[in-house]
Amino acid sequence: MLPVMKFLILATVLLSACSVSAPAQQPAAPSTSAQPAAPAKKAWFIRLIPPRSTFVQDMTDAEKNLMEQHFLYWKGMFEKGVCVFGGPVLDPKGVYGVLAIMASSEEEARAIAADDPSVKGGVNHIEVAEMRIAFLPPVHQHP
Repeated sequence: MLPVMKFLILATVLLSACSVSAPAQQPAAPSTSAQPAAPAKKAWFIRLIPPRSTFVQDMTDAEKNLMEQHFLYWKGMFEKGVCVFGGPVLDPKGVYGVLAIMASSEEEARAIAADDPSVKGGVNHIEVAEMRIAFLPPVHQHP
């Protein structure tokens, strides 16, 4: 299978797996215990930037391996409810990745994103910004 097709299939699976899962931000319920409440989770937008615009077409075997690990990492984050949605943006100028995650602070969001094997391996780098998720399908929102 052509490397581009293999990547696009993998990316499509990631997009499907991370389509939506976590709820839109909800106000925290008042705590009735004496313990301090955990910080409220916020939504964070992560842009995953590849090393070159031709990355999808000319990944090395080592880069492909890191991207497979990247997929498995974010699939796990999705299953834990950390990843709200994610996947590749098929921009003709160069594919890049986007993710929305839930974290208590920018530092936590950056740490989660930096733990991505493709980032730790030096292939991709990240941009992180707070976001407010305004629209999610009702089936995925908590009452």
